[in-house]
Amino acid sequence: MIRTGIGYDVHRFELGRPLILGGISIPHPDGMGLAGHSDADVLSHAIADAILGAAGKRDIGFYFPNTDPAIAGISSLKILEKAIQLLAEDQMHLVNIDATLIAEQPMINPHIDEMKKKIAEALLLDVSCIGIKATTNEGLGFLGRGEGIAAMATATIESVKSKE
Repeated sequence: MIRTGIGYDVHRFELGRPLILGGISIPHPDGMGLAGHSDADVLSHAIADAILGAAGKRDIGFYFPNTDPAIAGISSLKILEKAIQLLAEDQMHLVNIDATLIAEQPMINPHIDEMKKKIAEALLLDVSCIGIKATTNEGLGFLGRGEGIAAMATATIESVKSKE
């Protein structure tokens, strides 16, 4: 059985925070990072929600609530690892990821290969099974004004349960 899930996340910029996308630190020309309880990695959050959705699970806020002080600042790669653990518990595995980042700045394309490697590591997936793209919002809306970054992702999973 094959299933597909969709994930979306958005975080606003905040001065003085690190900008983490796909598990790596990326310099922002204005010294901005993303605000959030975790490292606010919108790409990893969208991917995790896509995986969890494909498996029929709750969203990442259920497993990693922003009210839990014990996980403040957690690396979102740990969230991806938890999503894969939940799949394995239900005898499912990840087939591929396709994701898009939406940001006016910083430039994302120079960092895509490194992001793919980090995400592949966390998801126990070959890097060739991960697609990451970047686009702008053409100056429109809060994303276009450079107030934050959004990410969308799809995940395809497959059940490894024997059919009875």
